[in-house]
Amino acid sequence: MPYSEIDHRSIAVIKGLAMDAPHAAKSGHQGTAMALAPLAHVLWSRIMTYDPKEPFWPNRDRFILSAGHASILLYSMLHMTGYDLSLEDLKQFRQLGSLTPGHPERGHTDGVEVTTGPLGQGFANGVGMAIAERNLRARLGSEICDHNVWVVCSDGDLSEGISHEAASLAGHLHLDRLTVIYDDNLITIDGETSLSLSDNPALRFESYGWNVIELGDESTSLDAIESALLEAKNENTRPSIIILKTLIGEPSPHTNTAAVHGYSLKDEEIKETKKILGIPEDETFWVPDDVSEYYREVGARNEETREKWHKTAPKQGEKSELWETLSGSGLISDWQKSLPLWEQGDNVATRKASNECIQSLMDFMPGLIGGGADLTGNTGTSISNFGVQSAEEPEGRQIFFGVREHAMGAISNGIALHGSLFPVTGTFLVFSDYMRGAVRLAALSNAKSVFVWSHDSVAVGEDGPTHQPVEHTASLRSIPNLDVFRPADANETSSAWELAVTHEGPTAMLLTRQDTPVITSSKNTDGVSKGAYIIRESTTEIALTIIATGSEVSLACTTANDIEKELDLGVRVVSMPCMERFERQTIEYQKSIIIPTIPSISIEAGSTYGWSKWADATIGIDSFGTSAPGDVALTEFGIKSETIQVAAKNLLKSRENI
Repeated sequence: MPYSEIDHRSIAVIKGLAMDAPHAAKSGHQGTAMALAPLAHVLWSRIMTYDPKEPFWPNRDRFILSAGHASILLYSMLHMTGYDLSLEDLKQFRQLGSLTPGHPERGHTDGVEVTTGPLGQGFANGVGMAIAERNLRARLGSEICDHNVWVVCSDGDLSEGISHEAASLAGHLHLDRLTVIYDDNLITIDGETSLSLSDNPALRFESYGWNVIELGDESTSLDAIESALLEAKNENTRPSIIILKTLIGEPSPHTNTAAVHGYSLKDEEIKETKKILGIPEDETFWVPDDVSEYYREVGARNEETREKWHKTAPKQGEKSELWETLSGSGLISDWQKSLPLWEQGDNVATRKASNECIQSLMDFMPGLIGGGADLTGNTGTSISNFGVQSAEEPEGRQIFFGVREHAMGAISNGIALHGSLFPVTGTFLVFSDYMRGAVRLAALSNAKSVFVWSHDSVAVGEDGPTHQPVEHTASLRSIPNLDVFRPADANETSSAWELAVTHEGPTAMLLTRQDTPVITSSKNTDGVSKGAYIIRESTTEIALTIIATGSEVSLACTTANDIEKELDLGVRVVSMPCMERFERQTIEYQKSIIIPTIPSISIEAGSTYGWSKWADATIGIDSFGTSAPGDVALTEFGIKSETIQVAAKNLLKSRENI
């Protein structure tokens, strides 16, 4: 169907909105949205499969604006095509409580698939969504799952290292339903990209094994754009990247300048640009009836496809049952019984206990998928007998991410936010630093996943301070909406997993490298669910509370016995596997576990930061580690019974003197 006057008029309207919304907010990014208006028009009007009446229809195409600063472009398309986003919402761009925040936020605005803003994250999210789509298509059949992932990225996205990691893995996996459109406008905030960038993206992506389509300067040719998008859509052996050279801010007076990357077009410049575009110069947020009607028809064109999908998706047989599980709770009945238990007195590293939990859940949680960043066995994220994710085995549920921690986190977010799958990733706790940007976005977007971080203290041993986490646990606890578990033993680990798979959001598992005594006789999921509970009660009237996490809980229990014998004082030991959950409990429950009038000491083999809220005295490590055997390192830094006893005596003495 040839392009008509209404197509070009629609593009002009999009450009007008791209100027007006930031101008009304006196904040935002105008130029990129203007330059990409022709691409957005073709993609949303002719290529993508979606239906605004059901924004999260499972078999829709996914659109990711990795260049999240151009959010007004996405908001304009959502409004025009009929999503629940009004023109008034566009007028409230970047205002408090509006549906049009500065950068797109998943769960805040219908039609926004992922939370983007930090550059490169959306690119990697797209790789995760493509992994999810192919895995589900292989397992369910194309009748249920058959769609494409479209990502729009910028120079900034491809400058960030995360994009290199994600692109390399995507090419290796031959992800055939992934198309990235690279807006190669040669402009960044600092100025022309030549200030800091001279690599060749086409050669880079060719080396990654991608299908590279170079459109040159045809960014305004609707026919050329459509042809390139269709070529990418029909590529069935590898991911595609379309390199689109645009003129940022076209056709404004600031075209092709760094200024128009942000908010530079104001009253007179906007009038001048609108005059060139042929739209009313003195009207803001102008959307004429013919353009509105055109886009509403465009947005409704897949309604029949969606309705047919609901009617014709298999209603019986194995695939239907699998889909029912994946699209529902994700869990098969009696799944809790699959989780293992250990005998009191056993010695099991919690990373190994976690791996047994993962393996036991595989049959009962068909959406569970994941692996490690080249530390799959070390972190307990190996999965046996369920295939390896690859072009040859797309149904495989073991993913080998390679040494790509940052991309692994963002890819996990993409898998989770695609829907129907539950990703698990693993590396050493010290390398959570490499993942932090993605972990923060997982928490912000409520992506349901588990981050497994093992080797959780200086007990790592001889690898030394570069590999020994100290500040990491406290740092992760500071992220809102992230439940951080540091289980005391194998049975607490099993309880933590039971909670993680039903938690609607991200979970962190901090696990030991070394064997740890099993001190609980069974699972205590109720206690663990509250974040802290009494694991050892005093044998006489309570005079002291010791609060501990992870492998230090066993030490606390042993020390409590010694203190009671030596000082004839009652000592309660509290295990606090998840500080965030404990903080969510009632004050009454908190006070029943940690009695405010009773002296308390915390012990954790890491930073003491944050513990003063719960303990009167803290024992931990507030310096970097050292290269030594794990038990020697723990002793060197005072993670031992003698330190607790001295602290207890000093604390009790100080209380007597008050």
